[in-house]
Amino acid sequence: MRRNARKTTLRTTAAASAALGLALGATACGGTTGPASGGELSGKTVTVAGVWTGSEQKNFKKVLDAFSEKTGAKTVFVPSGDNVSTFVGSKIEGGNAPDVVMVPQLGVLQQFAQEGWLKPLSDKATETATGSLAPVWKNYGTVDDKYYGLYFKAAHKSTVWYSPEAFTQAGVSEPKTYEDLLKSGRTLADSGRPAFAVAGEDGWTLTDWFENIYLSQAGPGKYDKLAKHELKWTDESVVAALTTLGELFKDDQLVAGGAKGALQTDFPASVEQVFGPEPKAGMVYEGDFVGGMAKDEHGKKLGEDAKFFPFPAVDGGRAPVVSGGDAAVVLKDGKNSEAGMKLLEFLATPEAAEIWAGAGGFLSPNTKVSFDAYSDDTTRSTAESLVAAGNSVRFDMSDQAPAAFGGTKGAGEWKLLQDFLRDPSDPKATAAKLEAAAAKAYGN
Repeated sequence: MRRNARKTTLRTTAAASAALGLALGATACGGTTGPASGGELSGKTVTVAGVWTGSEQKNFKKVLDAFSEKTGAKTVFVPSGDNVSTFVGSKIEGGNAPDVVMVPQLGVLQQFAQEGWLKPLSDKATETATGSLAPVWKNYGTVDDKYYGLYFKAAHKSTVWYSPEAFTQAGVSEPKTYEDLLKSGRTLADSGRPAFAVAGEDGWTLTDWFENIYLSQAGPGKYDKLAKHELKWTDESVVAALTTLGELFKDDQLVAGGAKGALQTDFPASVEQVFGPEPKAGMVYEGDFVGGMAKDEHGKKLGEDAKFFPFPAVDGGRAPVVSGGDAAVVLKDGKNSEAGMKLLEFLATPEAAEIWAGAGGFLSPNTKVSFDAYSDDTTRSTAESLVAAGNSVRFDMSDQAPAAFGGTKGAGEWKLLQDFLRDPSDPKATAAKLEAAAAKAYGN
C-alpha cells in the first residue's frame, strides 16, 4: 500500500497480550532494541528497514523486542522513507545493506528479486508460512518459483466507513449491494448530508475505488490479467467498471462538494469530513486504517461512533476483498543475513503477529493468529473478514503495476482517474488513455 495513510494507524492503549508470556524489553533511543538475555544469536545485530513511522514503528519494535528476548540478538530499525526501492538500492551500493526489509509494494518485491538482491526463505520459514497463510499470500511473495517475501502485515481495503448517527437520521441501514449503496447515499443526501467524502486530491484512493468495483464486477480471473497487463485497459470489462464508477462520480448528491470539491480533498480531510467536528458527508470508502484515524484524530469510539460495512457486491458479483501488505525479505548483502532469516522464521509464527495485534493498528493474514489477540471488536471483525476471504483476496492492483503507471502522483492511473472524476462522461476514452499509459509503463 503506497500510502501516506499507512502512517496513520489504529492506536490502542492495550499493551501486547499478557497471555503471550513475553517480557518485552524496553526500546532504546535511535531505533535500537537490545537483547534482554543471552541466546543463539547473542552478539549479532539484525538491521531492519521499513516505511513505518509513529505508532506503527513503535508497535513493530515490540515484535522486535520479543525476537531479541528469544534469541539474544540486538535489532535496529531504520526508517526507509516512502521510496523503499531507492533507499535499499543506495544502501546496497554503499555497502551498508540492511539484513531485512519490510516491502510495502508487490512491484518493488518483484524488482528486488529480479535484481538478485534477495535470499529465498529458509525451509523453516517456508514450512511455517505454508501452514498458516492462504496460498494467495505465498504466491504474492514468490518470484520465478522462489519464495522470497513473507507477508506479515496486511491491509483490508474493502471497507466502507460511516457515521451511525447520519445513517439513523436518514433512516438507512448498511447496504448489501452496490446498487443499494448508491440508493442509500441518495437518501442520506436527501436528509441533508451528501453520501461520500471522496479524496480526489490523492489519486491512489480513486484506484482503490476502481479496483473494488472491477474485482466484484469482472471477477478475480480478469483482475489478475489486468494487473499483469495481459488484458488491455480497453477491454469491455474495464469500460463497464468505469461506467459503474462514473455513476458515482457524476452525482453531486453522492460526492460531497461535487467533483470540484473532491479534487481538493486529500485522504485525511476525507476522513475528517465524515468523523470531524463539522461533518460534510455520511460515508468514506477506504481501508481498515480509516478506523484508526476516526479514533485517534477525531476521538470516535469504534463500533459506536464509527462503523464500517464490507464493500458491497457489484452487478451480482462476489463482494470484493482487496488487500495490501508488507512483506519481510532478507537481503543477500546484509552483514547478518543469516540472523535476519531467523527473524523471518519468528515473523512467520502467530506469536509474533499477536504481539502487534494486541497493540493495535495491525491485521495479520496468518490464519493461526487468535482473533482474541486483537484489542477491539472492529479490528477483530476486519481481521476475520480478511482471513475468511482466503484465496479470493486480491492484492491492490496499482501496487502490482510499475510505479510510472500505478504509483506516481500526477501521472499514469492516478492522474487519469482524477481526470475521470472531473469529467466521467466518456468511460471508453478514459479506458483508451489508461491503456496507452499502461502499455508505455509495462513496456508491452
